[in-house]
Amino acid sequence: MHALLFDLDGTLVDTVYAHVLAWQQALGEMGVAVDGYRLHRHVGSSGGLIVRFAQRQAGRQLSAEQAETVERRHSELFRQIAPRPRPLPGAVEAFRVLRDARIPHAIATASYRPIIDGSLDAVGVGPDAIVVEGKGALQGKPEPDLFLASRARLAALAEDCIVVGDAVWDHVAARRAGMLSVGVLTGGYGEEELYHAGAFRVYHNIADLLENPDELGILL
Repeated sequence: MHALLFDLDGTLVDTVYAHVLAWQQALGEMGVAVDGYRLHRHVGSSGGLIVRFAQRQAGRQLSAEQAETVERRHSELFRQIAPRPRPLPGAVEAFRVLRDARIPHAIATASYRPIIDGSLDAVGVGPDAIVVEGKGALQGKPEPDLFLASRARLAALAEDCIVVGDAVWDHVAARRAGMLSVGVLTGGYGEEELYHAGAFRVYHNIADLLENPDELGILL
């Protein structure tokens, strides 16, 4: 049986641009000025990667303590900007359908609690849902750690897992994990970009995917 591994921000909830604004302000408070469109291209990757990218763009070096402060401020600012994240089309229905059909599934996100609490509530996942966060020993995308950990939690084979994500980082990480991936356009990346990153199919949103699950070998 196939298992579905979902990214969270930009795939299930409409939070990508809130993250851009939060990162931009948090970095700006440390004197690291980066255009929003550049930060957008890195949302979905690990926080550490975003901070390192921003330093290169701004030509400014932060200490380890300052970098930690930026990540902490991003968390605070994001929850102020998006206190009640909005689920994207099909996201709530997807988890209801998958539960009813007993299709194994998990959420694998480079973010972490408590930042993601509002997003998980918006999607309506229950306390028994498998959510793998990008913290601790697990490295965020584009490393494959989150998807490999999700696979282990589901007791599934890598070749039976299908990653669903809006950003190129999801698809690079999926390829490194030995998994098939499909894209959605709800995070701001273009269809061609997602195909180039390794997506097998690209859908408008999760609702579009739910109308065509047999294209992935899933019968609901």
